[in-house]
Amino acid sequence: MIEFSRMRKHYAMMWLLVWTALLLGVMLYQSLPETMASHWNSRGEVDGYMPRFWGVFLMPSVMALMAGLFMVIPKIDPLKKNLKRFMGHYAAFVLVLLGFLLYVHSLTLLWNLGVRFNMTITIVPAIAALFYFIGDVLRQAKRNWFLGIRTPWTLSSDRVWDKTHLLGARLYKASALITIAGLLVPRHAIWFLLLPVMATTVVLIVYSYLLYRQEERHDT
Repeated sequence: MIEFSRMRKHYAMMWLLVWTALLLGVMLYQSLPETMASHWNSRGEVDGYMPRFWGVFLMPSVMALMAGLFMVIPKIDPLKKNLKRFMGHYAAFVLVLLGFLLYVHSLTLLWNLGVRFNMTITIVPAIAALFYFIGDVLRQAKRNWFLGIRTPWTLSSDRVWDKTHLLGARLYKASALITIAGLLVPRHAIWFLLLPVMATTVVLIVYSYLLYRQEERHDT
């Protein structure tokens, strides 16, 4: 009963974030330009636009779809018993991710209202915080089909899953620190974000494969 009550509270907070994103857009709709800036390059310059309707309602729609999906996952995951073992961290991850999307949505609305700032530099700290939090979640994650480092080898073995996620937790936290360091060289900040994540992805795929092969040799 306590767990159910806690999850209801998390779900309520989750939908509060979605409705906040929607209401912000509705309230500001008439003050926004017909064509809205929607994408910025690595130098923080606008290089993409979309009609006002989509500029206002696309992000809340994505957030709503994600919130619905995250509510369904614990019911349909074949390994739902494992998912329940870290449900608190799972719910916290959903809230942090939706909070990040609300932050991006708010920045987009502000820019289109005429408030000028370097979008890349403004978003980088939030992305770094997201990476660091992902590191915390990975440390707690148990084998499941939807959240975590899902390779054929991690999904086939609890040992490979646990060891890969332990390394993944450390690498994502390191990526967060490197991403923040990019603020010292604003023109190249995007590379301080992208390169560590790409390297982390490759390392974890290879690492999980090598662990699995090691386990196979041990079993034979």
